[in-house]
Amino acid sequence: MGLISMKFVTDWRTSFAKVGQVDEIGSDDYEYAEDDSGMAETLIEAGTWEEKNLNKWASDRIKELLQSVDSLEFSGGRADITEVSKCVGDAFLVTVRKKKCVGYTYELTLRVKGEWFIGEEKKKIKGYIDLPEFSFGELDDLQIDVRLGEEKDLLHQDKLRISKDLKLFLQPLCEKLRQFEQELKER
Repeated sequence: MGLISMKFVTDWRTSFAKVGQVDEIGSDDYEYAEDDSGMAETLIEAGTWEEKNLNKWASDRIKELLQSVDSLEFSGGRADITEVSKCVGDAFLVTVRKKKCVGYTYELTLRVKGEWFIGEEKKKIKGYIDLPEFSFGELDDLQIDVRLGEEKDLLHQDKLRISKDLKLFLQPLCEKLRQFEQELKER
């Protein structure tokens, strides 16, 4: 009984995201498995299993989409996403017996800058929006974390207001990531 080179999903709580169905799979769900029947080797030889790495395309596309998010106007200011400073993850397309399955897992950090009225003075503020690890089909549960730059002369209440304003980027970011998921399914 030899170890085969085909990857099998070992935890079915997560599954491949089939075209038209929103599910997920993570890289931790792969495990090399022993196959007594030789079925896996037969699938590979018959050309019924193919896995494509879409990391470059996916990372480039995510950056392009998220940098196209429009500025947001708030009651006391406005902000822009200036850069996707961290875009780490994996995206793949698996074809099994002519059925396409797609998936991804990413972690992102976006650099933002804006201007807010603090008291009667307009101040330039820089910060980051972090999107902790998320996967295909998880956008409804997506949350963001906001980190402000070293603004020493801001009161705590001003920092809270600015952070709350920046969290309003969640909805437009989710829209762009849904567009990405749709494009991934169509590949």
